[in-house]
Amino acid sequence: MDRTLKLNELESAFEELEYPVTKAEAAGAFEATTLVLADGERNLGSLLGETQEERYESAGELEAALHNVLPREAVGEPFQSEGEG
Repeated sequence: MDRTLKLNELESAFEELEYPVTKAEAAGAFEATTLVLADGERNLGSLLGETQEERYESAGELEAALHNVLPREAVGEPFQSEGEG
């Protein structure tokens, strides 16, 4: 089933996995998932496959690793907050 997620939905999605999880397992679990970014869309499974570690102990650790492979433009304008207004 194809799925679309935003950055703010990653934590709950990653919590669905059983930890520890390998990079390959995480990438496989999200191979049919599209991640909506500020500069377009990317396949979440492919992005997870680009992360550095081979094993993750928690959802937070996996999410932090994902943020390390995202370009700065993917998360929005620097110093901008969606919480204002």
